[in-house]
Amino acid sequence: MPKRVLQGVVVSDKQDKTIVVKVERRFTHPLLKKTVRRSKNYHAHDEGNKFKVGDTVWIEETRPISKLKTWVALDSSTAA
Repeated sequence: MPKRVLQGVVVSDKQDKTIVVKVERRFTHPLLKKTVRRSKNYHAHDEGNKFKVGDTVWIEETRPISKLKTWVALDSSTAA
């Protein structure tokens, strides 16, 4: 099964080696036929503490690292 890769914005970097990334998705409402935006926060592993609040990052699904972290932040060189 391929690993999912998502793009989002860092909203918190207060924890050591962890960032919180807000990922927004857009879809058409089935009844109203209007574009709706929904967002979700993901905890991602950031080994070098490189990313700061406001940065746009790619995150990739991985094995569970902790209770909340199942995503890892990708470098700009390894991102699609």
